[in-house]
Formats: sequence, structure tokens, C-alpha cells
Amino acid sequence: MSDFSNANQSTAINASAINSKVCVIIAAKNASATIGRAVRSALAEPETAEVVVVDDGSTDGTGAEALAADDGSGRLQILRFDVNQGPAAARNHAIEASTAPLLAILDADDFFLPGRFSQMLAEDGWDFIADNIVFVKEQNIGEVHSGVGRFRRDARMLELAAFIEGNISRRGAERGEIGFLKPVMRRDFLLRHGLRYHEALRLGEDYDLYVRALVAGARYKIIHSCGYGAVVRHDSLSGQHRTEDLRRLYEADQAILRSGGLDERQTALLQQHEQHIRGRYELRHFLDLKNNSGPFSALFYALGKPQALPAIVGGILRDKQEALMGQKRQAATAPANALRFLLPARAEGDQA
Repeated sequence: MSDFSNANQSTAINASAINSKVCVIIAAKNASATIGRAVRSALAEPETAEVVVVDDGSTDGTGAEALAADDGSGRLQILRFDVNQGPAAARNHAIEASTAPLLAILDADDFFLPGRFSQMLAEDGWDFIADNIVFVKEQNIGEVHSGVGRFRRDARMLELAAFIEGNISRRGAERGEIGFLKPVMRRDFLLRHGLRYHEALRLGEDYDLYVRALVAGARYKIIHSCGYGAVVRHDSLSGQHRTEDLRRLYEADQAILRSGGLDERQTALLQQHEQHIRGRYELRHFLDLKNNSGPFSALFYALGKPQALPAIVGGILRDKQEALMGQKRQAATAPANALRFLLPARAEGDQA
């Protein structure tokens, strides 16, 4: 009986160890200045079984810098696209090339804080689990470890309606959409439901995947302890997008709406998100026409789409107002803290 019990216990421990192995996926384009830091932070996590870097058509030394960060453990794999295909295609390629049961996305200019995965994997009952993000400028990265402290996990489940609502950005406010979260995902859930990144998207590809996963019944847990450092850079690829990218994103919302499976509140919120993105598209498209073909072409387009007029006129007025008030607001604003967190957090020992 004792030997049988010990064998079962050993099997359970081995299964637990296997199921805690993480593949870290890094899609990178022209990230030679930051990719080494990202790779080193991923390899430093004991739970990391694989780091798969996909050099997505870089024209600098991204691949070489990633290789230079290798620790010799055999866990780093570097793949390359000769022609840029976008982060969704790169991540899908890495998923196919890897085997670990858990998948974590790390942007090439970001980094993990030590102990990130141990905090996340201490939780159970999830298909996706995300932790807090600290936003920091490059020059302030040295302050992260002392400023983050040890926050309570404060675990909670994230429902589809709350996720969609948390991705509707507000003009004039700092970007803080909950879609910025970088969850660890269970590979078997993606496989069971045939989920991959939508490769036509170069904006909102994370948001789209997570919405489709939640529609499919994913248990999405959030903890408020912080293990992900997002570097704020004005020239980052995630901060750049084309007008066409906005169109593809609202069309992705439309596809989810057509697929069904949503209740009344979820439908209403997804429609609101679709309208929000479509409004941004209409404004950008109008301005593109004005810049490229002249004001009469832009006006002709707007008059031919009366349903788009509120978004175009409202967007122009808001842009002008923000431009007029921008300098005044900047002068009146106290210096911002070096660190900003996506989620509210309390240090361990603080009272609720």
C-alpha cells in the first residue's frame, strides 16, 4: 500500500512539474536594442522550458542579439521570417514549433520580473491567467524592482463582458485597456477549440484571440501581483498602425457577432467596441483622403456615408480641442510617476 501510494504521489508530482513548463514566445522585428533583455528575463524564470524567438523580417541584428543572450541551457530557439508577416503569424509559427503545455507572450521590448511564473502558477482553475503590468520608460527601468514591491495576488475571474468593456479606450485618458494583459495560456485549450491568432490582424490581435477564447468558455483569471514590465516607447511597433488595421479589427468584431453564442449584454458591449473602432477608422480614412486626394474628395466621401459623419465630425472636433489644450494641460500636470500600473495593487500586509 505504501509503495503504491508513493508511486501515485510521484506520478502526481511529475505531472504537476510537466504542466508547469512554459514556452515564452517573442515575436521581434528590428528589436536589436531590446531583444537581449527580453530573452534573458524569460530564461531567468525556472518554469521556462522553451523560449522561441521569431525574427519577423528584421533588417538589423535582432537575431544575433537574441542569440547573444542565450544562457547555454538549450532552451532558446530562434526562427526567422525573411519577409515580415506580423506578430500574429509569428506567434502562431512559434506555437507550432514549441511543445510546452503553457504559452506566454513577451513583446520584444518588454521584460519579465523575477518570480512572475511562480506567482501565476500558484493559482489553479484557469485556462488563461494574467498578472499586473507596470508601464515604465526606458530611462526608468532601474526603478522597477524597488518600486513594484511584493503585491498581493488578489485573484479574480474575468468575464467576457468585463473584458470587452475594459478594451474600449477613452480619449484624453492614458491607455489602459485590459487587452494589454499578457496571460499565460494553456495549449490544450487552444487546441481543443481550434484557436490561433488571426493573421490578418496587425492591431488588436491579442484582444481578438482572448474574446474568441472567452466566447468558447475559457476561464480567465487575473492576479494583481506584478510580473510584467512594459517599456513605454513612442516608436514601438504596437503604437503604430495603419488605417487598414482599424478596418480589419472592427471586421473581426463583426465576425464574432455573427458567430453567435453571446448574451444580450455581451452583444451590446461588443457592438459598442465595434462602433468605437469603426468610428476611429472612419476618421482616419477621411483624414487620409484629405491628405492624399484633397479636401473635396474627403468631403465627398463623408457626404456619401452619413452614418460615418458623427464619428468624423466628433473626432475632428476632439482632436482640435486636445491640440489646443495639450500644452496647457502638460504645463499644469505634475511630473508623472516613473511607474504606472495597469491594475490596482496592494502590497502584502496592507489592509483591504
